[in-house]
Amino acid sequence: MVAQVRNRGDGDPSPSPAWNQLFRDPAAWHDCPYKKGTQTSALPRRPKGKTIKEELKQAVDKAEDVTNSRVLEIFARSGFAASGILHLLVGAISIRLAVGGTGNADFSGAVAELATMPVGPFLLWGSFAACAALSLWQAGDAIFDFNHQATKTKVKNKAKATLQAIVYAVLALTLWHFLTGAGNGGDNRKAASDFTVSMMQAPGGVALLVLIGVAVAVTGVVYGIRGPKKSFQKQLRMPAPGPARTAVTALGVAGYLAKGTVLLLAGLLIAVATLKRHPEDSTGLDGGLRALRDQPMGPYLLAAVGAGLICYGAYMIMRARLAKMTK
Repeated sequence: MVAQVRNRGDGDPSPSPAWNQLFRDPAAWHDCPYKKGTQTSALPRRPKGKTIKEELKQAVDKAEDVTNSRVLEIFARSGFAASGILHLLVGAISIRLAVGGTGNADFSGAVAELATMPVGPFLLWGSFAACAALSLWQAGDAIFDFNHQATKTKVKNKAKATLQAIVYAVLALTLWHFLTGAGNGGDNRKAASDFTVSMMQAPGGVALLVLIGVAVAVTGVVYGIRGPKKSFQKQLRMPAPGPARTAVTALGVAGYLAKGTVLLLAGLLIAVATLKRHPEDSTGLDGGLRALRDQPMGPYLLAAVGAGLICYGAYMIMRARLAKMTK
């Protein structure tokens, strides 16, 4: 068999010496740079999988750095203060309702009150940025932190951080609606009722709503217990023994009791309204407080809860400075 002759480019059609060597010595095929399956410097192969992994790792590291940055921490601490201000306003509205006044005793009602203040737009923008930052910080905790802990503790803390991220995201969204002119004082009440109606019409929605109501009620019980047990102190760098420490402790105990009470009422309202097929009665925090007012001794109980919410708001403002932000 005659080997195929290639023109070497200089007019000579004879095979090149290297080509002849391949036919004379079969072992030379092992060193041939053009043999199928070999990898040479002339034909490099990019380790695509490794490169993608490195890029993903760099992106994750950069995201973790952002969520742990000092700037974000400052804004996140401000988120506690913004939440505190809103709780102060909800508490004040509750006391107003107890004495026969008007208002919506929930966060949309509180934001509506905030917007009417002389520096309302500034407060709305500042509160929005603070709550959004705190939501991002908590999301970072849920994704990147607690990994060194035992599995059970890790799952619990990550779930808690996730729920906190959702809560502050909802607060930020409520503030954004007012900033864009789409919000009003009855937003939360209407949203709770509309959500209940939609869920009841969905397959399995009634059971899910009851579970949500029970979960909110149980959360209220947990909050209520956290007050007398003073377990909230683990979240803080407590001041040295003295008046400041006493004030933080007293506000925390009263505040968590009140916060637990309103969450318990809101959760029970969701469950009862669902079981009775009256979704219009599921009106969130405002509905729960109004239901309390309608009970025997209700106005007095509502005023006490309102005072407790004011204590919780003051505690959250102090938490902005004292919170343990690193895990």
